[in-house]
Amino acid sequence: MAKPVMIDSEYITLGQFLKLADVIQSGGMAKWFLSEYEIFVNNEPENRRGKKLRNGDMVYIPDFGTYIVKN
Repeated sequence: MAKPVMIDSEYITLGQFLKLADVIQSGGMAKWFLSEYEIFVNNEPENRRGKKLRNGDMVYIPDFGTYIVKN
């Protein structure tokens, strides 16, 4: 079951998303986290912290879980 992550705008960047979903503690950790862990957005590998996530996008992080963007 995917955990919903609520946003209040049209989109959120992957780096901001990681912080909002409590995967990382600060936005500054995003670059490091993306270089160390595999992340999939809509079943495609993704490593750009500026990737825009929109309503309905699915984010899967092995060992952390599956998340869905909601607004």
